[in-house]
Amino acid sequence: MKMDQQIPTDKAIGLLKELISIQSFSGEEHHTAEAIEAWFEAFSIPYERENNNVFAKNKHWDDTKPTLLLNSHHDTVRPNKAYTRDPFDPQIENGKLYGLGSNDAGGALVSLIATFTYFYDSANLKHNLLMVASAEEENTGGKGLNSLLAILPNIDVAIVGEPTLMNLAIAEKGLVVFDAVIKGTPSHAAHPNNNNAIYNSIEVLEWFKNYTFPKTSDVLGEVKLTVTQINAGSQHNVVPAKVHLVIDVRVNDKYSNKEIAEMLSREAPCELKPRSLRLNSSSIDKDHPLVVSGIKLGRDTYGSPTLSDQAALSCPSLKLGPGDSTRSHTANEFIYIKEIEEGINLYIKILDRFLIN
Repeated sequence: MKMDQQIPTDKAIGLLKELISIQSFSGEEHHTAEAIEAWFEAFSIPYERENNNVFAKNKHWDDTKPTLLLNSHHDTVRPNKAYTRDPFDPQIENGKLYGLGSNDAGGALVSLIATFTYFYDSANLKHNLLMVASAEEENTGGKGLNSLLAILPNIDVAIVGEPTLMNLAIAEKGLVVFDAVIKGTPSHAAHPNNNNAIYNSIEVLEWFKNYTFPKTSDVLGEVKLTVTQINAGSQHNVVPAKVHLVIDVRVNDKYSNKEIAEMLSREAPCELKPRSLRLNSSSIDKDHPLVVSGIKLGRDTYGSPTLSDQAALSCPSLKLGPGDSTRSHTANEFIYIKEIEEGINLYIKILDRFLIN
């Protein structure tokens, strides 16, 4: 590591506090985008903005070199009703920085921005560095990272910043959400009906409960299928014509989303329609130099069941960042200051091995 360069850790924590103080629900990130722009301006780093996505290239960009993407998001979910603190008031108590988005994924975002800034002026890197602070990750919206890919340079490998306790998530499950319809014969509740859609749903629900996909991943395990919503009827005395289900399927790296949709559409005992097939699983080889760099620093590898902007990428990608995913979307969300400091330090050490040594 080039110890003569200053690591902007305190400024990164200051940026995170500023981001927490600004409401930035998915699709409403314009003011947090401005705060990120102000960081780049303060360090004299040229940047571009597309909608609420802010991105920058390292100073000595070379089109003949491969590109490493550093990415995390600055949108948040809405605070849940169990909050006892002001979600937009960043307060540090007992080493914890409280606030909405502090853990998911503000800590990872500012740590990656600080890491990019640290390497920005470095010459003779093995890879170009592309920093993208993206929008609309939490709602997988149409104006997030996915909307940038057509205008960004080709990306060869990526680090996606999410709370992983700085362990190496070398695979991530994809997602397909299905809308299902179970049909029956509508009738008055007082009359006989041997084709009640609600009763028909019992057998269908059992089918989904017991269905398994044969291929299991060494890293991500089984495909996880869960019925998450059921809706039917509007009056106590009317048997409805249909029961509507929502089915959440978390896909391992042994299947494409298209394969999952084809299998379930063919085999399920009801009508099924996928909402989208674009959120595929993602992975990176355990022998990839980026992963090896982290392993040599004592970091563990694992498979992640949760979705991130990795789903938008077709290149090998690694999910890695400070914070703990079990705190994400919880009341009184927080991240330890120490986690941010250690996160920046580890990011720099990993990239120093990958980009320079």
